[in-house]
Amino acid sequence: MAALVGGATVVVVRSATVVLLGIAASSSPALAQTESGPYARIAVLRPHDGATVDFEAGYIRHLEWHRAQQDKWVWYGWNVTFGERQRSFVYASFGHSGQSLDNPVAPAEDERDNILNVTPHAYFAGNALYEFLPAVSRGTVVPTPTPRLELTTVDLAQGTGEAFEAALRAEQGSLQAETLWYRLLAGSSTPRYVRLRPRAAVSAILTSDGTLPDAVNTLVARTTVEILTLRPTMSYGLPPPRQ
Repeated sequence: MAALVGGATVVVVRSATVVLLGIAASSSPALAQTESGPYARIAVLRPHDGATVDFEAGYIRHLEWHRAQQDKWVWYGWNVTFGERQRSFVYASFGHSGQSLDNPVAPAEDERDNILNVTPHAYFAGNALYEFLPAVSRGTVVPTPTPRLELTTVDLAQGTGEAFEAALRAEQGSLQAETLWYRLLAGSSTPRYVRLRPRAAVSAILTSDGTLPDAVNTLVARTTVEILTLRPTMSYGLPPPRQ
């Protein structure tokens, strides 16, 4: 999608903001693009007041444009269900190389279709590029599609990124379920990190330990936790969500 956005929504543990993006199309997100790599686009749309129904219909029409263009990226779409930005829409793409990011499908035509179908009903609330951090994660750069997703955004004090990542590496072996960390490269204030924890249900998020290591307490300036709901009809190229 030519116009990019940033954000997510919030069940606050301290506070912050996030952005999510799209990825390549095929029967499996992990195999969806030929130019795979560590990068993710993460963005957010906010429907105008009273325009949610029109926004969703327009966004689905826009996805049909991508289908007609045989877009090779896979696009995730979520609603923020719990958080300060309730009803915002997060879309994201994962597993890209730099070359893949340089070659989205028909950018000018994509933008025209966005202006026709999406922007009359919503505004772009943010957009960012992230890099996946396998050494501190459990899972791959591409998240498993699940009905729910916990999105945690962590803003750090300046100059503390290396110490933060070292603390996460020390805890990596204790991770029991899919836990994906990404470092912000562009699109918002830095240093910022995003953690995605795909889960089958809200209860699975609430009953699993999502606290950060004690060693990072003095490094963190702000943290926001949000719970998102996958929208399969507002996604493109995803297999059925894993329950």
